[in-house]
Amino acid sequence: MRELDDLLLRYLERDYGAASRGDKAAFQALLELPDPELLGYLLYGQRPESVAYDRIVRCILGDLAR
Repeated sequence: MRELDDLLLRYLERDYGAASRGDKAAFQALLELPDPELLGYLLYGQRPESVAYDRIVRCILGDLAR
């Protein structure tokens, strides 16, 4: 899905390099989630139960200051 690709690529290009080790690990783990779960978090406003996932999702969506 193009929208999902755009979000993930923007995060990689803009923020991943300066992210903490914890955020990098959370991002990598997030990419391993099943597509419906990932779509729910990034495109459909669902909130992950995991604090680490919630933080990285908010970073990807631009809801957290960098």
